Amino acid sequence: MKYKPHEYQVYVTNYIETHPVAAVFLDMGLGKTSITLTALNHLLFDSFDIHRVLVIAPLRVAKTTWSEEIEKWEHLRNLQFSIVVGTESERMSALKKVADIYIINRENLQWLIEKSNVPFDFDMIVIDELSSFKNHQSKRFKSLMRVRMKVKRIVGLTGTPSSNGLMDLFAEFKLLDMGVRLGRFIGQYRSTYFRPNQVNGPIVYNYKPLPNAEKLIYEKISDITISMKATEHLKMPELVSTKVLVSLSEKERKTYEELKNDLVLNLPEGEIIASSAASLTGKLSQMANGAVYSDEKQILTIHDRKLDVLEDLIEASNGKPVLVAYWFKHDLQRIINRLEQKGMTYQKLDTDVSIKSWNEGKIPVALIHPASAGHGLNLQRGGSTLVWFGLTWSLELYQQTVARLYRQGQTQSTVSIIHILTKDTIDERIMKALAKKDTTQSALIDAVRAEL
Repeated sequence: MKYKPHEYQVYVTNYIETHPVAAVFLDMGLGKTSITLTALNHLLFDSFDIHRVLVIAPLRVAKTTWSEEIEKWEHLRNLQFSIVVGTESERMSALKKVADIYIINRENLQWLIEKSNVPFDFDMIVIDELSSFKNHQSKRFKSLMRVRMKVKRIVGLTGTPSSNGLMDLFAEFKLLDMGVRLGRFIGQYRSTYFRPNQVNGPIVYNYKPLPNAEKLIYEKISDITISMKATEHLKMPELVSTKVLVSLSEKERKTYEELKNDLVLNLPEGEIIASSAASLTGKLSQMANGAVYSDEKQILTIHDRKLDVLEDLIEASNGKPVLVAYWFKHDLQRIINRLEQKGMTYQKLDTDVSIKSWNEGKIPVALIHPASAGHGLNLQRGGSTLVWFGLTWSLELYQQTVARLYRQGQTQSTVSIIHILTKDTIDERIMKALAKKDTTQSALIDAVRAEL
């Protein structure tokens, strides 16, 4: 296929070529893979500035997305690639192949650097989904930092750079510039731009940005960062986000409140630490969805209100495909049981075959988990309606899942995102938290947006 780039795609391609260190924050659907491959093609065969590229990506993206883009475009036909996934013998065989680009999933990065005994002679790295390296204590981060000095060019790609706030940026930019802009140590970064927020004696549970911290951070990283939003550069469909509230009966409310109070009373005395808070909110989320795991791993059903609404929404679609996002395993099982009771055809999207069937319009109801299908999947050809049966606290997973439908190539004029929320439960707090996190991320995006 002939590559006819948009003006913004040409701009970003040139940006990557002219910036040895680059953070490229592109909204989902703007074509960051084809943009980056075009830049790699120029650097490999026009300027001869690089010779061997390592692409690090989520597993499914590593297996299919990059290779499909290379094979899709006529101008990339000279690029030789090797996909380094699978068993250890398959990975070793892939590394021995002569190629320009080696594509590996991030889970195998530590193996490549520390255990494969293959010389790390890549002169350029592309990190697809830079946000997956936001933890400076993770093994993948530490492994990559060991070889970072050997690499003269690096690009970090993501649409969600700071899904949990500005603290995420430290590790991401240390990987890129080795600490030049935001400092080499997390303690230095914290003391410069943040102050303790919730504390219990010497223990600090979280930090709050100092006045003007956001502005200062954006200024520090602006010379190597570019960002763009899809709505500014593409003719996107209208995005309609709605909430459907369900109300519990008096008996169901009483059960919810009793379980909630039991959980709260069982928390350690004093400050709620992160682990106990996460456990509590997880249980409350389960209960809001209609069921909860007991200590014996039995499923205790509280209500079917969300299932009733989901059934109504599917029936109201009149055969139009519906994508349903769930979070807990018992949510999935309860949804499946209801669909089968009503004789509704469905399929879980967890294989290449099921994804292909969805995009061909063969699946009326598709079930998807944000954590396993958030990144890199093109689902826009299969439908334009997404129903959130259960929410996630992760802004990144939430936005990535929405972007499976709301992206370039969506043929419908409207994409509908429907949230089924249980009234007066933690569901409403999660929605507010997602919105609050988005203000921080949007500020980052706006601060470094490229002016074309």
